[in-house]
Amino acid sequence: MPDEPEEERPATAMRKILPFTSVLVIIAFAYSAYIFYSRRQEQKDADQQAAAKEAADARKVADIYGGNELKVLNFYATDGPLKKGETAQLCYSVSNAQTVTIEPDLHQVPVSYSNCEKIAPQKDTVYTLTATDKKGNTQQAVLSLHVY
Repeated sequence: MPDEPEEERPATAMRKILPFTSVLVIIAFAYSAYIFYSRRQEQKDADQQAAAKEAADARKVADIYGGNELKVLNFYATDGPLKKGETAQLCYSVSNAQTVTIEPDLHQVPVSYSNCEKIAPQKDTVYTLTATDKKGNTQQAVLSLHVY
């Protein structure tokens, strides 16, 4: 039996290695696909949890700021009592208001979650903030400021 020519030996070796290599490539591909899919699922789950937490946090903030209801959140003066001629800031926060008025003196002011208006009362003054929503509902807050 004569020896096979030199050129055919590598081909025979390749035929033996090729099925084994193909199996390794298929296994590597399957493993990579599994890792990719599982990480994608983990990310999808994490995104869903983050979205649920964000929605819950948004609901809490909305509830704090009045939800869908008209609500006067704050009404205060930055200084007080005041000397005659001094100024202060009259600050307020409202949610879901269409209009806001402050009596006396300021009348209609911007609707805002946070706004301050400059005041300079000459005597003790009682300020009344009135917030009105689209349906005509109103809420009021009252603040007394002493001037000496």
